[in-house]
Amino acid sequence: QVPLVESGGGLVQHGGSLRLSCAASGVTSRLNTMAWYRQAPGRQRELVASITRGGNTQYADAVKGRCTISRDNVKNTMYLEIRSLKPEDTGVYYCNAASSSSPYNLWGQGTQVTVSS
Repeated sequence: QVPLVESGGGLVQHGGSLRLSCAASGVTSRLNTMAWYRQAPGRQRELVASITRGGNTQYADAVKGRCTISRDNVKNTMYLEIRSLKPEDTGVYYCNAASSSSPYNLWGQGTQVTVSS
């Protein structure tokens, strides 16, 4: 069973917006810092944004000002809203979470985001 399940990806026009969701289905452990990563074709996976359990956030320079990460600790769900999408935002977006018990590093299978020019 995949511990984290992403949704909300798709094909969007340049300048559009998307809201991605990450649900920690079946995860009973406490989730600490959660994050979104993305991987463009031919490139390494990179951090997009992270959020601590207390709500402190950090963003990659490439998305700063266009992106909002949030989470609901009761629902064990994390969100990523991206605005003013650019073709270079295209990639597979992965959800990541640090768990308080083994396995400590959780990943989802990813959701594809494609931004048309």
